[in-house]
Parts: sequence; C-alpha cells; structure tokens
Amino acid sequence: QVHLVESGGGLVQAGGSLRLSCITSGGTFTSYTMGWFRRAPGKEREFVGCITISDETLTSDSVKGRVSISRDNTKNTAYLEIFNLRPEDTAVYYCAAALGLGQYLDWGQGTQVTVSS
Repeated sequence: QVHLVESGGGLVQAGGSLRLSCITSGGTFTSYTMGWFRRAPGKEREFVGCITISDETLTSDSVKGRVSISRDNTKNTAYLEIFNLRPEDTAVYYCAAALGLGQYLDWGQGTQVTVSS
C-alpha cells in the first residue's frame, strides 16, 4: 500500500496554469502507474490522465493538449500540469497509484482547483 498526498491546487484565473504534485510514500514508486482524476461539483469522477512505469502517458480527450503528466522517480512524485485553465476545469483533483497496469487501489485526499472566469 502506498500513501499519496496531492498539493498545488488553488484559485487561478482562466487562461492560467497550475502544477499539481503527488508525493508518495510507503511503496516502490517505480512499480506504480500514477493516475490523475478529478471530480467537479455535481459530477462523476473523471479520468484526466496517467503515466506508466515506462513513462508513457495517456490523457483524456477533455484535457488533451492542455496537460503535461510527468514523474520524478528520485522524488517519488508525480506531476500534473494544466495549461490554459478553463472554469470547467474546476474540480478536486486526485492522484492514484496502480501496480503496473492494474487497478488504482491507493488514492490521495485530493487538492481543490478553482478556475475563475
């Protein structure tokens, strides 16, 4: 089991950018695919993107071209950068860890991102 803590959320104006961090502990970071999800008010949780143990990335169509997902194995940390933020990006953003390409079993507590128009 791995412990995850997100940070970097906040209030930002539309058009701005943010970098979210997900620091992990208690597991072998290089064994995990790191995923990013978000839940907007009144909506279901949505997959944003992920980065595999071989540094391959996948992003959802809703954010494609506006996000960069990376990882620093020396810091046991994954990152999600979102560019050109829109009000509809307002959500709680979560990171999650999956062994290899398995299910996401471990989740962070989330970090709030609010985009003002």
